[in-house]
Amino acid sequence: MSEHYRGAVVREAHGPLTFEDIPLRDLTGDEVLIRVTACGLCHSDVHFMHGTSGTDFPYLVGHEVAGVVEALGPDATGVAPGESVVVAPMVACWECKHCRSGRPEACASKLPRRPKVGLGDGVAATPVLGVGGLAERVIVRARQAIAIDPRVPPPIAALLGCGVPSGFGAAVNTAEVGPADDVVVIGCGGVGIAAIAGAAYARARQIIAIDTNPGKLAVAERFGATHLIDASKQDPGDRVRELTDGLGADVVLDAVGGPATFATADGLRAAGSRLVIVGAPKQGDMAEVPMRRLFLTGGSIRVSIWGDCVAARDLPLLANLYLAGRLPLDEYVSGTFGLTDAQEGYDRLLAGEALRSVVVP
Repeated sequence: MSEHYRGAVVREAHGPLTFEDIPLRDLTGDEVLIRVTACGLCHSDVHFMHGTSGTDFPYLVGHEVAGVVEALGPDATGVAPGESVVVAPMVACWECKHCRSGRPEACASKLPRRPKVGLGDGVAATPVLGVGGLAERVIVRARQAIAIDPRVPPPIAALLGCGVPSGFGAAVNTAEVGPADDVVVIGCGGVGIAAIAGAAYARARQIIAIDTNPGKLAVAERFGATHLIDASKQDPGDRVRELTDGLGADVVLDAVGGPATFATADGLRAAGSRLVIVGAPKQGDMAEVPMRRLFLTGGSIRVSIWGDCVAARDLPLLANLYLAGRLPLDEYVSGTFGLTDAQEGYDRLLAGEALRSVVVP
């Protein structure tokens, strides 16, 4: 085992992404060491890299990780060396009152945080979303390492760490989409496409995809969207009302996040509907809600964090759906890059040219 591994570090907001040798420390407690076989490049990383989701620089980037278990700490259980795993950035503790009452998605400790990581110069780096896995190795708590079928290729397995469960779970778990529902998904990036796949899995009556990028809308159709709206050419409200007999949607999933799309989502929903915030807003974002109309129309506004997924249940499910041909995640991967080419992958993501790029160290 090498005494160092390479990892992607950003030391200041909008600073360069550098690839540094990081000392490999001994495992303690219930930690596991994972050899990273693939890491997805996600917008959440970019928010940290730009300082819009936090300012605790430097950051060790990356959180959408697949790999193979290499070693176990003295108290680690549940996985074994050689197993193929996906790192779950959120995982229930199974000990708090919510877990004991059968609500693990509401676990108060579902955000396990990897301690800061000492870089080669002695500076302590903050792992993005407690993972910091755009690297050759990553150390996490054993309960975060979710074993999956090794037949799932690493670039596909990595997607199960964030984007896919966040969107799929928002439709299936948070919104509880059913066969009678007309569903609208705003934003057809990685999370939005997964939300469409989740609504299709739940057999929604109609799935209406909205985006300003025709290429993303074409992908949305392949993942199960029944109707496509190019918001750069057409008022989404008029078309949604036309498709829903003037009532509006039963479920609206905002996979973008922020005041503008929240207002759009609120205007598309029917009485008694569910509006689900899936995309992460930026710090300082505010939205106004007309309280009287909200009161008169009823329904709910929900926040979906990581799709309200239960890692041990949902990640193997998604892997099995892929292997059964029911979740076409091969189309999700827009390109693969080596570790030191990761910035090119992020640039493609920001330019709207990639659904999801994946680094294979």
